[in-house]
Amino acid sequence: MCAFRLKKYENNPILKPNPKNQWEELVVCNPAAWYEDGTFYLLYRAAGNDRDHFIYLGLATSTDGFNFTRKFDKPVLAPTPNNYDSGCCEDPRLVKFDNEFFLTYAYRPWAPGQYWKEDKKVTIDLPMNDYLPTGLRWNVSQTALAISPDLVHWKKLGRITKYDSDNRDVILFPEKINGKFVRFERPMEAYGPEYGCDVPSMWINYSDNCVDWGEAKLFLTPKNPWEMKKIGGSTPPLRTKDGWLVLYHGVSPVDDLYRVGALLLDINNPEVILGQLKDYILEPTEKYETEGFYSGCTFPTGNVIVGDTLYVYYGGADRFCCVATCSVSELIKEIKK
Repeated sequence: MCAFRLKKYENNPILKPNPKNQWEELVVCNPAAWYEDGTFYLLYRAAGNDRDHFIYLGLATSTDGFNFTRKFDKPVLAPTPNNYDSGCCEDPRLVKFDNEFFLTYAYRPWAPGQYWKEDKKVTIDLPMNDYLPTGLRWNVSQTALAISPDLVHWKKLGRITKYDSDNRDVILFPEKINGKFVRFERPMEAYGPEYGCDVPSMWINYSDNCVDWGEAKLFLTPKNPWEMKKIGGSTPPLRTKDGWLVLYHGVSPVDDLYRVGALLLDINNPEVILGQLKDYILEPTEKYETEGFYSGCTFPTGNVIVGDTLYVYYGGADRFCCVATCSVSELIKEIKK
């Protein structure tokens, strides 16, 4: 087994809940990341201690990738009342095309409630009946797209996954490939003999306009013990001279822990896997990863490369924002083995 591990920052968490703002007083986790002109940006998931557990996105910046300062006292992206995402905006993934940021984020029509509690309560302001779409009746997670010139002012473009599918780990490639937008996704219901996989797995999909998507192809299924319950994409693929560097998450059926794996893909054909580590490179071991609202979770949603350093930004235990690093060249060397 590979002994390669990401190095966790000694002063994690890098962002904690902020008691000064109600909307982020309970949770800050699962941040999208960007680096440009000497500045690191984090779009982080946040929630207060309200019963419904509405979820928002806040913005923080740093000059060193470790010490972050919140930019505003208010969210930069919030649920829109009486609309498709009126419950939450969460688990963002960020890329940039020309001068425009493209953000995929998970949403629900109603807030999820404090999901870690057995007696969670959710406010549903619409009578439920069999005529309503199941995605609405079940309050499933779907994925939407938003664009921005500056990470502050956002234009929501709406849903980009099927309405009746629980499909939240939707991650765009940062470049068109062969003239197409490309994404990973993980539809939770798409498993069984008819799908070619035994558990929820990673799929790949293509689009001409980033809004209308075709039928996805099965891309990656679990192979290793630590990922046999389900796998899904984690962070946007990063271009390297050796191929696309991709991080993904896996969950074990034995302990339900969220761990992180790594792939290397062909630059011109992302369906071609050039290498894959058998072992994970990140797992929950610290209190900020094992004591929270999902106890035992390292969940990356953002990564950037600066020089030869890979910065991986992740949520710890659905409660904190954390960072871990490694040498890009050393990681790729391990994958190539």
